[in-house]
Amino acid sequence: MGQTADLSVDVTQRLDAAPQPFVVAPSFDVALPPGAIVVLFGPSGAGKTTILRQLAGLERPDRGVIRAGGATWCDVGRGVWVPPQQRRVGLVLQQPSLFPHISVRGNIFYGRRASGGADAQELSRLLGSLGVDAWLDRRPRTLSGGEAQRVALARALAHAPQIALLDEPFASLDTPTRTRLRGDVRQLLRRTGTPAVFVTHDRAEAMALGDRIVVVLAGRVRQVGGVADVFSRPIDADVAAALGVEAVLAARVVAASGGVLTIAVGGRTIHVAEREPLDVGTNVFACIRAEDVTIEMRSPAHASARNHLAARVASITTEGVFDRVTLDCGFTLDALITHQSREELGLVPGAEVAAAIKATAVHLVPLA
Repeated sequence: MGQTADLSVDVTQRLDAAPQPFVVAPSFDVALPPGAIVVLFGPSGAGKTTILRQLAGLERPDRGVIRAGGATWCDVGRGVWVPPQQRRVGLVLQQPSLFPHISVRGNIFYGRRASGGADAQELSRLLGSLGVDAWLDRRPRTLSGGEAQRVALARALAHAPQIALLDEPFASLDTPTRTRLRGDVRQLLRRTGTPAVFVTHDRAEAMALGDRIVVVLAGRVRQVGGVADVFSRPIDADVAAALGVEAVLAARVVAASGGVLTIAVGGRTIHVAEREPLDVGTNVFACIRAEDVTIEMRSPAHASARNHLAARVASITTEGVFDRVTLDCGFTLDALITHQSREELGLVPGAEVAAAIKATAVHLVPLA
């Protein structure tokens, strides 16, 4: 374990799916140092699972090349094809897919002798870390969803894979189990030095797990980078929307001075930290996340936020432990706050408030 397995992918595959054919054509290069997680992120139907299956050798591209850790797994032009069992990947799907007729022990050790794997001491630590060592004699039908997924992870990692390929493995689990297992897997991959490619459409999961992120839309890779960089600086409006940047506002740069840009949005002005020079008159999209909007009952005389916009509460909806407050500022803006904050502010639809946004929290995407 603990191997570097950088990925280089440039392939095309046509899927004859209803109602019309769909082309998955990823092209990206990404570093996979030991223990790192690269997230394949995008909406359902974007082609993320197909890309993972291409890496696993379960899908054959029509053209192109896949390389991992210095080895060529697929080169259609040269007729190179490494079958799944020789790629040394550990695959975990949304559903555990355990063999129902054999024990947990049998599932974990299935095929291990032929493919090699972790030594006895490391394997013991792996089983203990995942908490499956007490279930070895049980049958899969007696396991809960979270337990079965832990067994599937143990089976995938027991072979000391070069790369772990995880396809939304927590999607079918309840929130507490998902959160707990997410943390356990993150720690386990780091400890064993196993790099992973992780498919998800869940923004919180991508932020919690990913070191790097590959954004996939309509079968194409649209942006690759560090998770924080990509979420704070989406390359265009489509990527911003996919990443959950709730406000993507058409705007125009109207002034620039002292490292601060002033943009006009819907008859209002917003001050933005100048990350890159933009000429006055440039048309842009202004991207603002709900987490970066603070609601105040009035605009204070001294505050760290550069922007204080008069607003009216349009609606309030509950999202788990948070409330999403939709504001009318002359344009629509969302704020995500706790139930306690909403109660303390006495927020109700129609209330007059101020929306506070730091200049550093607004990201501008120049229009092409």
